[in-house]
Amino acid sequence: MAAGTIAISKPARRPSGSALAWIGVAPFFLFATLFLILPTAFLIIGAFQDADGHFTLVNLTDLSQPTILAAYKISLEISAASALGGALIGFALAHAAVSGGLPAWIRPTLMTFSGVASNFAGVPLAFAFLATLGRTGLVTWALMQWFGFSLYATGFNLLNFFGLTLTYLYFQIPLMVLILTPALDGLKREWREAASTLGASRGQYWRWVVLPVLWPSLLGSTLLLFANSFGAVATAYALTGSSLNIVTILLYAQIRGDVLHNQNLGYALALGMIIITGVSNVAYIWLRGRAERWSR
Repeated sequence: MAAGTIAISKPARRPSGSALAWIGVAPFFLFATLFLILPTAFLIIGAFQDADGHFTLVNLTDLSQPTILAAYKISLEISAASALGGALIGFALAHAAVSGGLPAWIRPTLMTFSGVASNFAGVPLAFAFLATLGRTGLVTWALMQWFGFSLYATGFNLLNFFGLTLTYLYFQIPLMVLILTPALDGLKREWREAASTLGASRGQYWRWVVLPVLWPSLLGSTLLLFANSFGAVATAYALTGSSLNIVTILLYAQIRGDVLHNQNLGYALALGMIIITGVSNVAYIWLRGRAERWSR
């Protein structure tokens, strides 16, 4: 080095913003690959194999068995009933909290409760309903002791179609509130003022302005509730055991049961569920995109 010269070191190259962003989402892709993509691929492959690993279509043809068709039918009915009920009640709650003129503390309280209740499922939820509305539950006992009213004498049963649908509503309604509240917030006050200026009644405003704007969110949210209910297994199994023949319980019996054990048929059942829930979720994503374009 010549005398009098100063060595200047180059600064260390920092990773670009895009590189840091990819590092940030790497755990998500790893999680999705390990717990979603690979298990789904394993189920799809298993649906087309026999017990020895050979290719077969028998598992798919066995889905036409009356017991399996009945399980899909009742699962679809419960999912549709809980989705529609959750959508209607959840929409009413969300609308009341957003634009119903209620006290200001109602909305944050409702949103906090909805965030907790929408994730309250499985064995704890089943136990809560049994302790509340079971044959020896608190509400059942209170109605008999205080009013002489026997809830189960009316034909009510927590372990049948109606009881499971009612249980599912506990997490379906809060989920609808959480999804639909941002859509209701997107309704601009100027639209209501313009409609009033033009002489539109409240009913006409809802018919010609609100519902056309909200229908993608309403329909998409209902489809999401349908998929959410259709894939639920822990709550149904803990609540009804094997007394209600829904597809998730039948799938569990085929994969892990001692009597109905047929692992590859269980994979075929799971493939059918993946198709149904996949179509519902794709439709929800498409409808959500339409709703977001309206809000912009």
